[in-house]
Amino acid sequence: MTPTGTPPLPTSPASDRNKVPILAELLQRLPATGQALEVAAGTGQHAAHFAAALPGWQWQPTEPEAPMHAVIAARCAGLPNVAAPVALDVRDADWRVPAASLDLVYVANMVHISPWEATQGLMRGAGQVLRPGGRLVVYGPFVVEGEALAPGNAAFDADLRRRNAAWGLRTLGTVAACADAAGLTLAERIAMPANNLLLVFDRH
Repeated sequence: MTPTGTPPLPTSPASDRNKVPILAELLQRLPATGQALEVAAGTGQHAAHFAAALPGWQWQPTEPEAPMHAVIAARCAGLPNVAAPVALDVRDADWRVPAASLDLVYVANMVHISPWEATQGLMRGAGQVLRPGGRLVVYGPFVVEGEALAPGNAAFDADLRRRNAAWGLRTLGTVAACADAAGLTLAERIAMPANNLLLVFDRH
């Protein structure tokens, strides 16, 4: 229990580990102000950490699992630039966001823990809601053609596929081609700790 007697909020250890290095890369690439939408915000740890460090950005967390909305809202309480979380399934044709209205769409650790249709929906939706010059930033592990897969990532991929045949690490070239078809160009591939990548796609 916390000192106030309320139970502690659910926490993702991975989010605690990666929020600092991801923010460091975002700070190098984002302007002082903008409109952001986070896909699959989960526990809200990234939303709270990033929005606190980017006060000029308006941050809209989304999460398909309704029970997590209260967690996100509680974790982001006191941050005036974070909107109330809303439900979003990236596979939906209509994200209920005005076209070309956002500067950033951000998602972490979703592509490999969801069916391929979710990645297709992510690219399609981001291509619709981002302004020209806006960015889609995707964090997670990927298979890169021509490069050895780290043993830890190979084991993780095998475990994901055992848990759900529709899950698994995606091949970078396939993801980039899917993005290109939606009007997004892979502009940067940034190596991150623990054999993850931060992918930056520009809306053209």
